[in-house]
Amino acid sequence: MRSSRTRSPRVRAGLAWAATLPLVAGALALGAPAADAAGHDGGRHALQGTKPLWATRQADQGDTAASAAVTARVYLAGRDAKGLADYARAVSDPHSATYGKYLSPAQVRARFGATHDQIAKVTGWLKKSGLTVTGTTNRYVTVRGDAAAAERAFATDLHNYRKGGHVYHAPSTTASAPAALADAVLTVTGLNNAPRLAKHHSSELPPPEGVFRNSGPFSSYYGSRTDKKLPSAYGGKAPYAIKGYTGKQLRAAYGAKKWTGKGVTVAITDAYASPSIAKDADTYAARNGDPRYRRGQLSQVLPKDYTHIEDCGAAGWYGEETLDVEAVHAVAPDADIVYVGGASCMDDDLIDSLGKVVDGHLADMVSNSWGDLEANETPDSAAAYDQLFQQGAVQGIGFYFSSGDDGDEVAKTGTKQVDSPANSPWVTAVGGTSLAVGKHDAYQWETGWGTQKALLSKDGNDWTGFPGAFSGGAGGGTSKSVAQPFYQRGIVPDGLAKANGGGAMRTVPDIAAVADPNTGFLVGQTQTLPDGKLGYDEYRIGGTSLAAPVIAGVQALAQQARHGVAIGFANPGIYQRYGTAAYHDVTDHPLGAGRDLAVVRVDYVNGVDAGKGTTTSLRSLGKDSSLHAGVGYDDVTGVGSPGAGYVSSYRP
Repeated sequence: MRSSRTRSPRVRAGLAWAATLPLVAGALALGAPAADAAGHDGGRHALQGTKPLWATRQADQGDTAASAAVTARVYLAGRDAKGLADYARAVSDPHSATYGKYLSPAQVRARFGATHDQIAKVTGWLKKSGLTVTGTTNRYVTVRGDAAAAERAFATDLHNYRKGGHVYHAPSTTASAPAALADAVLTVTGLNNAPRLAKHHSSELPPPEGVFRNSGPFSSYYGSRTDKKLPSAYGGKAPYAIKGYTGKQLRAAYGAKKWTGKGVTVAITDAYASPSIAKDADTYAARNGDPRYRRGQLSQVLPKDYTHIEDCGAAGWYGEETLDVEAVHAVAPDADIVYVGGASCMDDDLIDSLGKVVDGHLADMVSNSWGDLEANETPDSAAAYDQLFQQGAVQGIGFYFSSGDDGDEVAKTGTKQVDSPANSPWVTAVGGTSLAVGKHDAYQWETGWGTQKALLSKDGNDWTGFPGAFSGGAGGGTSKSVAQPFYQRGIVPDGLAKANGGGAMRTVPDIAAVADPNTGFLVGQTQTLPDGKLGYDEYRIGGTSLAAPVIAGVQALAQQARHGVAIGFANPGIYQRYGTAAYHDVTDHPLGAGRDLAVVRVDYVNGVDAGKGTTTSLRSLGKDSSLHAGVGYDDVTGVGSPGAGYVSSYRP
């Protein structure tokens, strides 16, 4: 999907993934002492969320064979888990006396990291249970063994469960650790094997996917070209979609002015790695008016081997990396960019990529264009992610995540829900807009990104089924599992925060930028051409996988304006600026109530050329499922998009 780049397990920018996410700010996955499964010793400490929601009595297929293979990862809580969460909040809050007093990675390890004694005791417990320790880091211990050993270690019984036409094993009750290790063990992942089993292991990545091309006609800027022969919509003729915005237009729209991101490093995490990224990025910059890359300005940190090649659709991730790199450089052309690729799109591998950024302090901010449904997250992985985000916050590193590309997710899943890790209270969730940049790069307006599609009738006289069905929009809404973080209090309306009933919950997103593929970004990438050869080509793309790197680029500008002082976890500062000239207050009707907007888009039927003809459609803007962008905070664009005064608001 060129327009949204969404998949599973963890997908790209609208993309999806294999797992989980956060709880309440500062909360970890350890519960109070609890009774174990029948037949196991008492005196244990429950690891909440380790029994997945899909492991129901109705789906139970019986005991897992004692000899079944289990590979698990035991995450370490460190010496002061509560202190880490408290410091992460204080160091990020402009109203705190500790604000901006960041620690180095070494200081974080010394103050909050796992002790040698904790690691030794956890290792001893796992070995005594019959598991083989296969690796140890300052964050986790990995083990493998049979189901019988795993059951002994975690005081639970593994059963087989039917899920989505497949059978997976999972704990039948909440797993636990010995009470004596309650302060040492954060959680365990891998006791269920859905969907972590690789179908194919390889160190060889596949070639790029087949080329995708946009058909014309195009507008060069919003509204520059219309066709009077086409049917009217909303009282007038809708313009053709633009060919794709470039850096100059985005910088003008979001108030870049003189700032370029100099002295700031932006990290990007995705799965796998494009084999042609350096050449593609430099070619794109030369063709589209961006400064050429300095030697060493773009670097990559990659794993030794790749896994889950087929499960994750490895080649599809090349375009995500390309989009992210080119978008950051377009907005912040002097910022350094380090790409940290995951060995796969599974949680453990993505956590490892994020961990490399944090442990080595490789960057000031991290753009992440991937995620999954909140319903697919489990508190075990959520706790591991949150711990990492908190460590980053303490060091002055901010994390930016796409909010998703399917609006409230009802059309896709039948259930209204948000995406994760964008739902974490410790990350900046980036929503999406439809952007109009006019003549001379003048910002005109934005709507919330939400599209309805109606095809041109065969006789060319009307738009069939106008305005058409929902075809994509920025993810947003109210979390069912994450409590409202402190920085949203008093800003997010109760009608949104309490939309699920009960107490106030985390609402997504926090901020927004261009995401609509119909008003999207021009990207350049080496792809597989129709003749089977590889070649560079350019196409328009969108999705919140575009919005996330654009916001990361804007944040690089803001940090430069701050004389290089780290912004860190940005949400407290983002909400502190709410209601000021720092933002465009994005609404679905920027030209006034009842004045709807649309663009005309022409597409090749085969996605490559006119060999099988073209289709013409009207794409109505500002119609995001049940979500609405209105005055003030909303669940499509958050506090809004960066305005002309946003970057300068960070100046001392």
